[in-house]
Formats: sequence, structure tokens, C-alpha cells
Amino acid sequence: MSKANVFLPSCSVGTDCYEEVRYVTRRFGKKAVVIGGKTAMEKGRPALEASLAGTDLTITDFVWYGDNATYANAEALMATPAVQEADMIFGMGGGRAIDTCKVVATRLDKPLFSFPTIASNCAPCTAIAVIYKQDGTLDGYFYPQEPAVHTFINTKIIAEAPEKLLWAGIGDALSKEYEVLLATRDKTLSHTPLLGKQLAGACAEPLLRFGAKALEDCRSNTPSYELEQVALDIVMSTGLVSNFTTTPDADYYNSSLAHAFYNGSTVIPAIERHLHGEVVSFGVLFLMTYDKQYALRDELMAFNQSIGLPICLADLELTPADLAPLAAKAKTVTEWHCAPYELTEAAFIAAALECDEAGKARK
Repeated sequence: MSKANVFLPSCSVGTDCYEEVRYVTRRFGKKAVVIGGKTAMEKGRPALEASLAGTDLTITDFVWYGDNATYANAEALMATPAVQEADMIFGMGGGRAIDTCKVVATRLDKPLFSFPTIASNCAPCTAIAVIYKQDGTLDGYFYPQEPAVHTFINTKIIAEAPEKLLWAGIGDALSKEYEVLLATRDKTLSHTPLLGKQLAGACAEPLLRFGAKALEDCRSNTPSYELEQVALDIVMSTGLVSNFTTTPDADYYNSSLAHAFYNGSTVIPAIERHLHGEVVSFGVLFLMTYDKQYALRDELMAFNQSIGLPICLADLELTPADLAPLAAKAKTVTEWHCAPYELTEAAFIAAALECDEAGKARK
């Protein structure tokens, strides 16, 4: 008889949610190491230390994760005494920092708790990590057995983060609904991916409704209701979908053409100057063009334009000449096979050019 494990992430959210750390972690030990980005730890450390004052939970150290989510950085962290001595790992920062912590926590068999300081992606609560090579190109995916035990979403810290990171987070999260619906189209789904497909339908609407106001509030460092709803969408809603649609030993439905476009673009040097979600947001428009959902594409293109997300290749410093190597790289990634029809490089390039023309025409 076969068996399967499904681990659902949990979270605390709000301006004072670090006060819950002492309760949530009480059964996991007395020592934690914080691994994260330098700026992230600078922003999150005071609130975390204040929340632990008077408790018997101690922090062994605050350790920089490195400059990217790589296996080399994870191995260096695993050899660090403060990490080895800790009972649990607190991953603090953005997606690459937390993804690095997933590798460390899994290989050392220590519980992971995540502390996103920006709302830019769903990495804090997913059981998948995107790993890069030392040169910055995509290496592949790492699959922990389970997601972080708990995610602490401090909306005050997120409201004080750079607006552009929330902006890119909206662009990345907007892909989830449309990619999952494309990847699961015409599929007979078992219980878990079927739930993921249904949950995916709740990802786009809050972003379209609250996205502009959330960006305005982030600009003024205001932890508003709209900002909270968008942060929960980016971190938790899309993360839940990811966990339901991603398992290493079953069909993969978590992403599709938008991320195929992004992963392909990592071979173009100019893309290093653009944020992940920024590129993915154009990938969503590309997906809609490839799939000939023109009315929805135009609606999303108008939304992108309204908040400054890219709508044509030039917005990403890409040219038509870049599309051949981009498509060649895209053909090698998992997402190339996550569509209800066979993709071709020629059609991929043609759809990108068609989408680009539509964006230029709108401008």
C-alpha cells in the first residue's frame, strides 16, 4: 500500500507577531540560530530579541546566509558552530535566504521557522527551494520533506521594506493562479493537487483588488489591512498552493510558462538587474499570449501597467535577439513540460514577440 505525507504550513501575522515565537517554538528546544540576509537581520533582530527577553530561548548567533541560494553556501553554514549548536533554525529575510535555510535544516535535521522581512514570494512556507549555481544561473530545485514549521509575518517590518520588493512579490504571486490552472488543465487529479488547483483560484483576486493600495501603504511604511492581505496572499496563499501541487515523486503542477520564461531568462546578463517577480509578471502575460487567452492577458497587462510592472521586452532590457537563447534554456527546465500541449522553441519565441508587440501597442 502506498503512503503519502502532506504537511500544511501555519503562520502568525501582525505587527507584534514575534510575541508568538516563545509559544510556537516551546517544544523544539532552547537554542536557535538566525540565518538570513544582512539587512533582513538588521531589521528583524531588535523585534525578535525583544520578544525573547525573559524567556529561556537563546539565540546562538545571527549568521549571514551568503550572497545566493547555493549548495556551497548551505554547506558552509552547516559547518558553522553556531548552526551546529542550535536546536532550531530561524530563517530571516527573502526567498533566497530562506531557501538556503531549507537545505541546511533538512540536511542537519533541525526544525525550521521562517521570518520573512519582505513579501516578495512564497518561499517562507513552501517545501521547495530554488537553488542557483555560483554563476547565478539556475541549478535546480531542492525538495525538503516538509515546509517551515511556522512562518512569522511581521507586517510592520514588511511595511518598512523597500516598496520595489513588494511590487515584485505581487508580480510573482500573480503567476500562481494562472500557471497552476494551465498545468492542471485536462488532468485527472488526486486529492492533494486537486486541492491545490482549487486554492489557486484564490490567489489573483486579492492582488488585483488590494495591490495598488498595498504598494501605496508600503511607500508610507503603513502596515494596513490591504498590505496585510497582499502579504498573506504572496506568502501564504501561493505557498499553500505550492505545497499541494509540488511533490518530488509525483506530477509537478506548481508553475508553468511564466516561470519557464523566467528560468530561461537567467542566461541573459541584463536580467540580473531585474527582480524575480518583475520578470515573472511579464511571464504571466507571455503565458496568456501562448495560450491565446487574449482578453485576460489584456486585463492583466492593464494592471501591470497601472503599477509599473513590465508589459514588453524592453522593460526587462530584453531584445528579440535574446529570445533564442532564452527559449533554449527554458526548454531544459521542469516548467517546459507543465502545459496541456507540447511546446516548441519556435512557438515560444513567436508568443514572446506577439506579447511584446501587444505591450508596445498599449504604451
